[in-house]
Amino acid sequence: MCRSGHSYSLPDWTGCFHRLQRGNPARVEKMNVEHEVMLLVDEIRRLGSKNADGKTSVKFGVLFNDDKCANLFEALVGTLKAAKRKKVITFDGELLLQGVHDNVDVILLQE
Repeated sequence: MCRSGHSYSLPDWTGCFHRLQRGNPARVEKMNVEHEVMLLVDEIRRLGSKNADGKTSVKFGVLFNDDKCANLFEALVGTLKAAKRKKVITFDGELLLQGVHDNVDVILLQE
């Protein structure tokens, strides 16, 4: 039972986390997205190189096929879309698909 009097069959921390989510689920999700975008920036820096404009870029296929990225990101394409929406990165098109878009540059806008 947690402090609010709710009885849970799961461990106490789960009940308290449930209250946190119930209180403001958007905040928890926002923190996860921002964290994943920061991780993506680190991976682009690790795998990429400077282009002619002096910005770091990496091919989508390189990101997608990298073992560390595969283990780090549950949904790489979703993280890329979120980062693009936040104007952290840019790439041609709206959606990147393995194979078809392997040669598309993912460009880091914020160094």
